[in-house]
Amino acid sequence: MADNEENKTCPKCGIPYNEKEVAAALNTCPGCGTHYRMEPLERISYLADEGSFKEFSANLSSLNPIDLSGYEEKLSVAEAKARMKDAVITGTCTIEGRPVILGIMSFNFMGGSMGSVVGEKVSRAMLKGAKEKTPVLIYTTSGGARMQEGIFSLLQMAKTSSAAAELANAGVPYFIVLCDPTTGGVTASFAMLADIIMAEPGALIGFAGPRVIEGTIRQSLPEGFQRAEFQLEKGFVDLIAARKDQRKTICALIDLHRRSRP
Repeated sequence: MADNEENKTCPKCGIPYNEKEVAAALNTCPGCGTHYRMEPLERISYLADEGSFKEFSANLSSLNPIDLSGYEEKLSVAEAKARMKDAVITGTCTIEGRPVILGIMSFNFMGGSMGSVVGEKVSRAMLKGAKEKTPVLIYTTSGGARMQEGIFSLLQMAKTSSAAAELANAGVPYFIVLCDPTTGGVTASFAMLADIIMAEPGALIGFAGPRVIEGTIRQSLPEGFQRAEFQLEKGFVDLIAARKDQRKTICALIDLHRRSRP
């Protein structure tokens, strides 16, 4: 890459940065620490022990359940853009030697929207965790339900919530990391049902977006409304974990839950 292509400016602090420095800092600003959006394969590379990630349910791909015109074309474009078959990857891995079932969503695939495939893959991951007594860790980023699938997308909220209940009944730890943004039907279902709900710094977390809320209530919202820090203050998030600390934090939580089992 040419030198003039490597230098960009952080949208938060305005400081120029070098893309290599940002990559070394796990896609965060070296100056102010702003967490930029990250794709699943990038997350796997810093989370999972080297060579340990094994994908499952990889063959699932979306259909067009309500015969919506143009939906197949949108899926093809999204698949090429995100280099994924749908908006979530699931698999098994180890994190510092600890077995984990991992699910990571991609905002690049149709805004991380939850359709039938996302709901099925997330549910399978949870049920696999319940059966194998293995902790489940899911990274969310989503604009909500995939309305191109109509009622079938909304049904995924109930499906994933039911799978989360099975995980709880089995006494298996379930951890969520809310990434920017996590909104809509994902927030209203499995993203808020974990034993520990973590968030990345600055992540937008809510159901409807701030502009929709302001337009509805006709009032200005407070500074930082719906950001991770605001949600931590209000009790919707248990802790905020920077990427550089996530492996250590997740391992500590797994060990804590293991010791607390009867």
